[in-house]
Amino acid sequence: MTKPATDLISAPVWDGFVRVFHWSLVALFVISVITGKVGGNAIAWHMWSGYAILALVLFRILWGFVGGEYARYGSFLSSPGRAFRFAKGLMGKTHEYVVGHNPVGGWMVLALLLLLATQAVLGLFSNDEIATTGPLARYISDEASIKLMSRHRLIGDLLLIMVGVHIAAVLFHLFVKKENLVRAMFSGRKELPAELAREAEASRKASMPLGFILLSIAIAAVAIAVNWPALFKS
Repeated sequence: MTKPATDLISAPVWDGFVRVFHWSLVALFVISVITGKVGGNAIAWHMWSGYAILALVLFRILWGFVGGEYARYGSFLSSPGRAFRFAKGLMGKTHEYVVGHNPVGGWMVLALLLLLATQAVLGLFSNDEIATTGPLARYISDEASIKLMSRHRLIGDLLLIMVGVHIAAVLFHLFVKKENLVRAMFSGRKELPAELAREAEASRKASMPLGFILLSIAIAAVAIAVNWPALFKS
């Protein structure tokens, strides 16, 4: 749907859990990258940030099934053909407004979640051959642990590329399409055509108690995994 900017109305889209997840993940990702490059004593912070990222991603994966309307996979995952047509349309002069993640952004969200989850889990089993091993590395061979470390680094580089593409897309929307997605992710509200704004207002809202329960489960699950050797000595 294409409308002139004067017809746009502010409407609630992103629930609080999605917004806190997003900006917490941004901060933790930056910490992970910096501490991973610095090495040395900073690796302890790298590991802690990795555990926190894993808990956040686990929560977000669960939230995609039961969160607010536009946090759910069903609202932002579309067919590859639909994503291609949307991407092609972005290059034109018109702008198709979407309430939640657009068809291309939706697939980017899923890809980032899966890669971050894989990256964090690999870190639990990795061995850098210097002074640091993941808390679960003892359960696999040294050879396998070292190999997983190389995969951990490879996915880290891939994530940097994908984050760069994500930032470029946000800037494209801001300066070319005049859609401020950064502000929307802070406030939770997007500027939408009247019809879509009414749809957003009437959409299914997030359950705060359920969100806190799932977040607690995610944190507990990661804490148990990280401390498994101490909890269940064998």
